[in-house]
Amino acid sequence: MEPEVASSEMVLPVVLPFKRVQMSDKYPKGQSRGRQWKHLKQILQAENYASLPADEPNYLSIESPPSMYPSKKYCDITGFEAHYVDPRTTLRYANPGVFKRIRGLTDDQIQRYLALRNAVIVLR
Repeated sequence: MEPEVASSEMVLPVVLPFKRVQMSDKYPKGQSRGRQWKHLKQILQAENYASLPADEPNYLSIESPPSMYPSKKYCDITGFEAHYVDPRTTLRYANPGVFKRIRGLTDDQIQRYLALRNAVIVLR
């Protein structure tokens, strides 16, 4: 071995401190992890909901104010988020491939797609 190589091995530590410790080394088999997951019942028992105001939404009340964000629109054909609307049929679509397919649909098929989202209209 060359003397330069031997001395460089002695300078570097075997385990570098910035490397992440493997989970198997940190928690040997049979030991529990540091974080325990709680069920909804445990969360509800731990919280003191009696002290909160009655009109504030929480886990026990399903009533909450309407969202401040606009509702998302989804493609009528694929179910992906739709950024476009066909002006002739008012069907929503996600990409140009779906638009070509929409233009190939019959009026009866278009009415069925619109009925799925309760937007049935009379096409001209």
